[in-house]
Amino acid sequence: MTSKIAVIQFPGANCDLDAVHVLKNVVGVDTSLVWHNDFKEANFDGVILPGGFTFGDYLRAGIIAAHSPALDEARIMLKDGRPILGICNGFQILIEAEFLPGALLQNETLKFVCKWVNIKVINDRTAFTHRMKKDDVLAIPIAHGEGRYYTDNLKELEENDQIVFKYSTEDGSFKSEANPTGTLENIAGICNIEQNCVGLMPHPERASESILSPKQTTHGRIFFESMIEFIKRRLT
Repeated sequence: MTSKIAVIQFPGANCDLDAVHVLKNVVGVDTSLVWHNDFKEANFDGVILPGGFTFGDYLRAGIIAAHSPALDEARIMLKDGRPILGICNGFQILIEAEFLPGALLQNETLKFVCKWVNIKVINDRTAFTHRMKKDDVLAIPIAHGEGRYYTDNLKELEENDQIVFKYSTEDGSFKSEANPTGTLENIAGICNIEQNCVGLMPHPERASESILSPKQTTHGRIFFESMIEFIKRRLT
């Protein structure tokens, strides 16, 4: 049985076609770009909420998209255990829709930050990381102005293994200079308790082809390969 992935297109999204390209042409999986009002969960095995500025980030980033009909459909997938990935603005949407806990605040610098960073794998058992190894350090770019993760329940997040990625140095140290936005405890990505839903600020779709990477790596591709393998296991 073949897998089919949906990439949701919202007004103001600008990374949707990037995600479709990687899934279709790099990973080689059946993928559809679906307008948010037209998304029906029954047709898909997994879904990606891409980056961008949905609805112009009006009110605050992700809040309007969080009330789209697409999120009602995605909530069915969440409860069903199907994989959901929110990238950058997609992460903000998942937070606002309460698929994931916490908040994403304006960067500590009060500036938009766009650069390559390193993230360390903290949880290698999610739908998007099980092809990675704990403590692996991945080179992935970021591009956001509101990505400073915060939660009042850090201890609970740690106890439930919901911290998936942390910003680090290339050798895996959690130094302050490795934290590009002032995010709590260097957190770059988290998951739900069931580990089928992951949100992160870095852009794996921009790190899936060596031609795009300053170090000719393809670390981003592993996210999508993990997703497809996870789906195949569910379908067999």
